[in-house]
Amino acid sequence: MRQLTALDAQFLNVESATTAAHVAGLAILDPADGYVTRDNLAALLLERLHLSPALSLRLAEVPLGLDRPYWVPDPDFEIGNHLFEMTLPAPGGERQLAEAVAAIHARRLDRAHPLWEMHLINGLADGLVGVYTKVHHAAIDGVSGAETLATLLDLSPNARHALPPTCKPGQTPNKKQQRELRERTGQTPSLVSMLAGAAVQTATHPARALRSAVKAAGDLDAIPLAATIPGSRLIAKAARFVARDGKRRPELPGLTVPRTPFNGPISGRRHLSFGSVSLKDVKNVAKANGMSVNDIVMALCTSALRSWLEERDALPDEPLIVAVPVAVRTAGAGEVVGNQISAMVTPMPTNVADPVRRLRAVGATMSTAKRRFALAPPAWLNELCSLLPAPITSLATPAIFRLASVTFPPINLIISNVPGPQFPLYLCGGRILSYYPLSVLTDLSGGVNITCFSYDGMLDFGVVACPERMDDVWGLLSHLQSALDELSDERVGDEFRDRVGIDLVAG
Repeated sequence: MRQLTALDAQFLNVESATTAAHVAGLAILDPADGYVTRDNLAALLLERLHLSPALSLRLAEVPLGLDRPYWVPDPDFEIGNHLFEMTLPAPGGERQLAEAVAAIHARRLDRAHPLWEMHLINGLADGLVGVYTKVHHAAIDGVSGAETLATLLDLSPNARHALPPTCKPGQTPNKKQQRELRERTGQTPSLVSMLAGAAVQTATHPARALRSAVKAAGDLDAIPLAATIPGSRLIAKAARFVARDGKRRPELPGLTVPRTPFNGPISGRRHLSFGSVSLKDVKNVAKANGMSVNDIVMALCTSALRSWLEERDALPDEPLIVAVPVAVRTAGAGEVVGNQISAMVTPMPTNVADPVRRLRAVGATMSTAKRRFALAPPAWLNELCSLLPAPITSLATPAIFRLASVTFPPINLIISNVPGPQFPLYLCGGRILSYYPLSVLTDLSGGVNITCFSYDGMLDFGVVACPERMDDVWGLLSHLQSALDELSDERVGDEFRDRVGIDLVAG
């Protein structure tokens, strides 16, 4: 059996009437002459379920919430609890698709079953189909989510067969197969063992909390909000000295968070937009300026956010503060359930008007953040989640997040960039044309989230927003393309000049 880490459990604790903590993606497919059907998806899922524990394990809650839950095999697994189908009304346009997906994305997952769903969406324009998949963030991070998706995909239209299969297509696992799965993932914990574990955790928590506090203090100057405390850098150096951490760290710029429309309590509603830009164009800009692709992605987001805020007379004088999740995973999705992530927190120079100077400022701030991370990956995300006992954390988290959004928001938003394959992939024989990632909104992290996934020569962007915090997600996405045009010395190819190869969707 495997218990959730403090960070994994925090993704459960954050959920409320206004927050659903799953990561998701919308794949747009060529349906392969009608072969992409619910029955074929069901057969594929059942055949390959054993390749990713995140798809076959459910939560076992400790009585009274005295400790963090455990991951256990689901003996009553039914594909009908996870695979759904719908058809858009004619004409099946892009905005209709975005609206339908937004409604699904806003709903929380049922914790009585393994924490994932897949939705086949028929009726798209031009005869295409959509497959929307969401998995709880307690079970996966961005990188393991991509790896989990990869277990279902093929390199050619001719579907491969996973060996050894968990069960025959169309059948649920039998008792022998369930026993094999339990042997691989661990037995279901008994009530006595869970209560005994909770007692040990309670008794040892003060010592562990003290260690976590010392470790977190070593990164005090990199922690949102805490970095603004006078003397935070001196405290961080003192804590590292106590912990015998002799690594020198580059000093980070100030992380004071300005007020924007993005920040404040969110509602339970969601609006989405998603679209693509040429990876080749982004690489050309990166090469011309001696920067990385990730730097250019951050520069595009900086310019787009600046333009969006400027249109509404809401552009602050100070730079926005953004959190950038970073994978620190050492094992594949088939081996570990849960999160192995950290985060870089850095200013976005939205206050710089000139696009060239703004690009250079992005490069400088990202360089500092990456050098700091390379020397000593910050552990504060895990350590902060470990400070309070599990029962208190589960009860207090939603209220703390809500209060912080009103008083002292620690960041303005989260921006993620997940690398993907640069060749076509197939699902049930249907070619995936685009894959738009969609992530989490919370009161604490802001009412807009931008996620980017590189796939088959394109950068696919997904924007999730609370409509009370951002009233026009399509406009933000349009500014992303304008930002790329602005940075390009010349347009490469005719696809952007004629708006071919640009797929902007919003709802």
